[in-house]
Amino acid sequence: MHLSFRPLAILLAATSLAAALPGVSKAESVTGAGSSFAAPIYEAWGEAAKTAVGVAVNYQSVGSSAGQNQVLAGTVDFGASDAPMDAQKIESAHLFQFPTVMGGIVPVVNIPGMKANALRLSGEVLAGIYAGDITEWNDAKIAALNPGVKLPDLAIAPIHRADGSGTTFVFTSYLARSSDSWKNNLGAGTSISWPGGLGARGNDGVAATVQNTEGAIGYVEYAYASRNHLTTIKLRNHAGEDVEANQTSFAHAAESADWKNASHFAVDLLDTAGHGAWPIVSATYVLTPVPPKDAARGKAVRSFFTWSFEKGDAIAAKLDYVALPQAVKSAILSSWK
Repeated sequence: MHLSFRPLAILLAATSLAAALPGVSKAESVTGAGSSFAAPIYEAWGEAAKTAVGVAVNYQSVGSSAGQNQVLAGTVDFGASDAPMDAQKIESAHLFQFPTVMGGIVPVVNIPGMKANALRLSGEVLAGIYAGDITEWNDAKIAALNPGVKLPDLAIAPIHRADGSGTTFVFTSYLARSSDSWKNNLGAGTSISWPGGLGARGNDGVAATVQNTEGAIGYVEYAYASRNHLTTIKLRNHAGEDVEANQTSFAHAAESADWKNASHFAVDLLDTAGHGAWPIVSATYVLTPVPPKDAARGKAVRSFFTWSFEKGDAIAAKLDYVALPQAVKSAILSSWK
């Protein structure tokens, strides 16, 4: 009798102590879905915030289009999208949209013997490749950008996203800005009618397909290129410089952005005029209902992102994202009230 009581007493005491300790009590659970571009940072912030503020984040990387659809349908506490939502739709659906971090979209290639950043391309040439007008790696237009670089007589295999994707929105917006032909014939969107090539789902799917396809070129968020050791390129920017993709070149692009005139914080970071700027940079956005359907979960979402803005910059930098300027963070939290 006495022996059977002691374990029960110890269990009850431990349970009471755990409930009293900050960060050990049961976390409030919230759900988010959308951008695969943003998945690494929300997963990393979520791990840290579970202990720090008692919020457990269940995030599903399903693509930006699905993220927007799910928050509109009310099936998640927040949606995530690299393509900002139309302002009229935001207002009619009573949503609050704000950026969380910025990052670069980078072309990656699988060319035998090609070292990282040895190949140089431009927006116009990228548009020609994805339009099907440039089909071989030793094409004269590629060779003109790469004097002294040995280019193989190898067919180009363009890889694109098969799902509705904010990464595709950013990439095709850049191609439309670089090429009038692309703008007039193919346009920009989360999903377009690709002239050819292979489709893959998610940033991770594109990364894997490029790795497994000789002659391939694809576009992914920089963290996926870095973590998978993919072969990146140099890209010609607005100033005519051939720049590498890294946090410094992403930050140079962010420095030139017009945050003050951005409707619903939807800032344009493409092909900015800054010296050393990477030309394909985007913020990624969160969409959450205001007021929330569930007050406790809505409060938890706000607590999560408030903590992330205040304490999450080092985590973002480790994952190759660029943090928002402090003034923008303050404006977001003030507007959210």
